[in-house]
Parts: sequence; C-alpha cells; structure tokens
Amino acid sequence: MENIHNSFAKLIADRLGLRERQVDGTLALLDGGATIPFIARYRKERTGSLDEVQIGAIAEQNDRLKELAKRKETIIKTITEQEQMTPELEARIAACWDATELEDLYLPFKPKRRTRAQVARESGLEPLALLLLRGEVNPDAAAKEFINGSVKDVESALRGAQDIIAEMVSEDERSRQTVRGQFRRTAVIASTVVKAKADTDEAQKFSDYFDWSEPLKRCSSHRLLAMRRGEAEGVLRVSITIDDEEAVDKLQRLWQTHRQQPRSRSILSRVERGSAQLVAEAVADGYKRLLCPSIENEFAAAGKERADDEAIRVFAENLRQLLLGAPLGQKRVMGIDPGFRTGCKVVCLDAQGNLLHHEAIFPHPPVRKPAEAADALAAMLGKYKIEAIAIGNGTASRETKSFVEMVVNQLRASAARTDRPGSGVGIYVVSEDGASVYSASKVARDEFPDEDVTVRGAVSIGRRLMDPLAELVKIDPKSIGVGQYQHDVDQTKLRRSLDQTVESCVNSVGVNLNTASVHLLTYVSGLGPALAKNIVDYRRENGAFTSRAQLKKVPRLGPAAFEQSAGFLRIADAKNPLDGSAVHPERYALVEQMARDEGCSVADLIADKDARARVDINRYVSADVGLPTLTDIMHELEKPGRDPRETVEEFEFDSRVASIDDLIPGMELPGIVTNITNFGAFVDIGVHQDGLVHISQLADKYVSHPTDVVKLHQHVRVRVTDVDRRRSRISLSMKSV
Repeated sequence: MENIHNSFAKLIADRLGLRERQVDGTLALLDGGATIPFIARYRKERTGSLDEVQIGAIAEQNDRLKELAKRKETIIKTITEQEQMTPELEARIAACWDATELEDLYLPFKPKRRTRAQVARESGLEPLALLLLRGEVNPDAAAKEFINGSVKDVESALRGAQDIIAEMVSEDERSRQTVRGQFRRTAVIASTVVKAKADTDEAQKFSDYFDWSEPLKRCSSHRLLAMRRGEAEGVLRVSITIDDEEAVDKLQRLWQTHRQQPRSRSILSRVERGSAQLVAEAVADGYKRLLCPSIENEFAAAGKERADDEAIRVFAENLRQLLLGAPLGQKRVMGIDPGFRTGCKVVCLDAQGNLLHHEAIFPHPPVRKPAEAADALAAMLGKYKIEAIAIGNGTASRETKSFVEMVVNQLRASAARTDRPGSGVGIYVVSEDGASVYSASKVARDEFPDEDVTVRGAVSIGRRLMDPLAELVKIDPKSIGVGQYQHDVDQTKLRRSLDQTVESCVNSVGVNLNTASVHLLTYVSGLGPALAKNIVDYRRENGAFTSRAQLKKVPRLGPAAFEQSAGFLRIADAKNPLDGSAVHPERYALVEQMARDEGCSVADLIADKDARARVDINRYVSADVGLPTLTDIMHELEKPGRDPRETVEEFEFDSRVASIDDLIPGMELPGIVTNITNFGAFVDIGVHQDGLVHISQLADKYVSHPTDVVKLHQHVRVRVTDVDRRRSRISLSMKSV
C-alpha cells in the first residue's frame, strides 16, 4: 500500500476548488507552526493571497485526512490479522478518502458483538446460506445435511442460514448504497410529542414540533437541533423514515442478481421458488432489523453534524461581530450595573480601564433615595472627570438610564461653560451578557482580589464600552448570549471554532503591547498563556516596551514566537513609527529603503502623501516579497495602526414601552440587534424580552441569510406584528408597510 502520509494537497485543492500550489504552500506553513492569522496577513505570496476562512478550511481538511489515514492503518492491520486481506481490497482501501465508503469496505471484517449470524456461522451454517443464495437446491434436503449437535432440525438450520444472509445484506456495500440513496432522496424527519409530557410547561417551548414532519434534506439546522433537544429532554420522539416497501423491493431485485438465473421467475421450479422465498424473507429481515436502523442512525448523525456545523458557523459569525463592536476608546468611563432592590453599583475608571472608585446608589424602589443618588452621581462625574457612562442592559436598565439622563441634563443646564464636568458626557447602554460569569471567574479574581462580584461586574460593563474586544475575550463565548443551540452542538468543534474566531479578531485589530492584559495577549498569534504572562511580567519589571525588538528579551520568547507575534503587537508613540503599525519587523529594512530612495525618513514617508505616491512598488518586488505584501505595506503607511472597527453610537428606546404588556401590533419602535440565527434576528426593543424578526420579515426583497441584511448591535426600526404573552414571544418586522 502507498504511503498514506503523502501530501494531501491535491485532494484538498480538488475539494475546496483551489490551486494545488496554494494548498501546498499553506500546508507547508501550517506544518511549520505558522498560525492562520500570520499566514493570511504576512505570507500572501506563499498562499496566493488566501484569506483566513480559506486557510482555516485547508487546515480542517488536512486534519480530517490525517485522521482518515490513521483509520485506514487500523483497518488494514485488523483485516490483515484476520488473514482476509486481498490485493484488490487493499488497493480499494488505499485509494479511498471518503469516510463512509471506507467504513462500508471495513464493515464485513469489523469485530462485532456475538450476533445471530455469528452464532449460525459457528454452527457451520454459512455454506447453507451460500447454497440458498445460489438457488437450484431443495432447501429442506440441503438443510438436513447441516443438522448437528448445535442445529437440532431443518427449521433451525434454515433460520440460521437466513440470519447469515440478513447480515450479509446489511453489510453489503451495494445494499448500503441502495438504501443510503433512498434516504438521501426521500427521507422524512418527523417528531411527535410524548403524551405524558404534552401538557407540561417544559413541553410548551417545543409545541411547534408536537406533530411535525418534513423532508430531511429540507430540514434547517435550527429545526433539527430543536427537535433533537426536545428528544433529549424526553418531550419529543424523533424518527427518520423512508418507504420501506420500496427499499425492500430494490434490495430484492439487487439480491436476485446473486442467483445467476437467466430464466424468468414464472418458469422457476418449485424448488427454486422455495430458495427464492427464503432469501426474500432474509433480505426483508436484514433490511428491517439491521440495515435500515444502521442507515437511519448514519443519517441522524450526519444531519446532526451538518446542523452543528451551521449553528457553530452562525455562532462564530455573531461572536466575530460582537468582538469587533465599536470601541469608545481610551476615555474616562463610569460603569453602572443597574438594579432595584440592591441598588445600582457604580464604578469610575480611568482611560486605561483601571478602577478609581466604586459605590452603590439607590435611585429606585424599594430603597429609594433619589436625591442622595443624584448628588453622589454628580460628585463622581466631576471628581473623576468622567467622559462617558456605560449602563448595563439588564434589570432596571431603562429606569437607570432615565435617572442618569436627568442628572446629566441638570448638570448641563447649570454649567456656565460647555466644558464643565458632566456637560459633554455620552450615555450608552451596554450588553451585560456574561458579566456575572466574568465577575466570578479566576480572571476577575486575579484582577480585583479585594472587590466583590458586583464591583467586578460593573467594571466589566464600563470596559466593554471602552474596548469590547479586550474585555469580552475574558469570558467564555458561550456565556455572551449570541449563540444558537450552543449547548447542543459538538463542544470540541465549537471550542475550536470560537477560539479561532477570537484569535482572528484579536489579530485583525492588533494589540497595544503596553496596555494589553495577559488574557488578551494569549490570543495573539504565536503567543499563548505562558508567553503572554512572561510579557506582562517583563513589562511590570522593566517598564513599558519602547520597541518591538525588546520582545526578544522576554524569557522563552524565541525567534519563531517573535516572527508570529510581532506584527500584531503595537507600541504607540514608539521611536520607530513602524512599531505602531501592522508592518512586520522583517520588512522594516524594505520600508527604510523606500524612504532613502525618496530622500526622507520613515516618519516623513508616513506623513507625506506625495512621497508615498511617488513610490513605485514594482521596483521592490523580489523572490521573498511580492505585490500583495508591498500593497499591504503601502496601505499601512497611509494609516499606521488603523483600527478597523466602527465608532460607537448612542441609542434611545421608545419611551412609550417598558414591558411586553405595553406592546400593540402596528407599533413602530427603535431596537438593537442582539442575536442573529439562521431563521432571523432577535431585537431588543426595551421590554426585557427580545422580539424576533423572522428572515421573511427582514426586508422587502428575498433574504438568503439574515447577515446579508443585519449585523450584531445594529440600530434598526421595527414594527410589532404579534405579541404572544403566554409564551413571551414578540414578532417583529422590518418590511415596509
């Protein structure tokens, strides 16, 4: 057999529609330890300018093929040890790179529990089964020859032979492909309610699936996952079925070809009809008892895998949009975690997010002290020179925002000049999903060992306004509230996808080397927890980094880690302006040569648009550096260290509505997109219950996917179309009337 560890470049290129050279170059970089962000940003010549998604797909395919190669080794070893390997079978296994086909080839040889067929084989009945398949025998007469100590009579012999035929049918590659093809074309997935659970409150969330069926190939990921969750909770029974009669008829015709009979069935002898009947019964039994359940399980698993992949893709895209949310930037921020009974926890942060002060105020019932709360708020705004206020969007959010606006407006009215404290303060409502998870985490305890969870939560809210990415990377993405059935999908796949998404976002934005936390640095290309901690420890002991070159002095940060990470780490106001840009240190000499050729310094080249316009990048193409990299360098020189994120915007809910009881169909309201799924977008309209804009209601035109129309945290106008107060469901529309 050929070496199964040979390059997979051609296979992957064919599957993904890429050039083999692109895949080969990417695999070489991945095998050398390069990260996906580094390859996409700094090795475009090697990959033909593939993006992160394409590189990620190559890496995934490569991993799958490696696993399949290991599986093939195991299969070949097992069959060989059974002394059943043939040159033809080995050649087929060697050439097979489809997991389903490979398992079909292996199935007849796969060690299994002691089946009815195995018992019959041990009793010496396999020759009888083969005689029945060939025909032209008297079944009873043939069976008598096989009566022995473990086979007591003719009936037992024939029944055992049928068990062997049934198992042969179920393990036969052609039989499986026949039934698999019918499942692929015509399978129907159906769910019914477990009668004992039908009237329970827990079952009501699955009421849409109490009596549901649809073609499996049209079943969307969210419906399949909903049914499977209902099944896991004991509320629903789910099945995947095909037309059994049609499937058995196809198998009967297939297995008649084994009989080598040129004559028509009408002139078969009575003896032959007896054999045919026994084989037909065995085929039907093999289908019902073994083959159909096996293929149903296969399609159930494959459907679940596809649904998982789609749900994970949606989750990852939502997470990407959330992490790349607009930052306010380095401003002095007040964070407020609103509440009624326990009051509002208020924190004041400096421009770097450090905690300066915290206290609780009680502007709302039942412990209502509005005058004291207003005085405390005004004092904090002035003392700590607050430039913006972040209010969590949970309980008492709207009431707290109204109170804060009143205090700020009073300050503005009484201010003699517009630059007095409080006069230019922006007020923002911030998602607090996951803030409680962060506040109880080890990361939060390490940051604020002497503060309680309420203070940590308020700090998280304030920091999210300043830089969502830097703060949200500290929280398990599954707790951020933007997933779709995230607890039902393959957790290993989910974790890998979300980690890649976080890594991609962190590196696309870049990280301030002198302010980044250990947690943020962990996601920088080429680093990880140990090196991130070493960087922060070095910074603490030696002061702020003044150049990227200093990274080489960090313990255990060797040449490979420096190469992978340096381009994504920024130093603001560094002596070398390139240290604050996305230009990789390996290209500094090239930029310096450009500057010399123009008779200026690098700083002048960055500042002078005309000087950059005179640079002919074609002059600098070499064996290592091509036009893609040179183009990126020129774009970066135009705006060094540019943040790709948008700017933050204030938002105001409609004052007419505060709860679901205030909603009336036909109302038009402002809202914020909080989550996006395959079937639509959830929108916060300020009533403590998000409404759903179904995909069919997102626009006046056809929408193939909600992300084509909306994005996370987008400000939208919606119309209330229906309110189901019993199930707390709000239906919204973005279509014109």
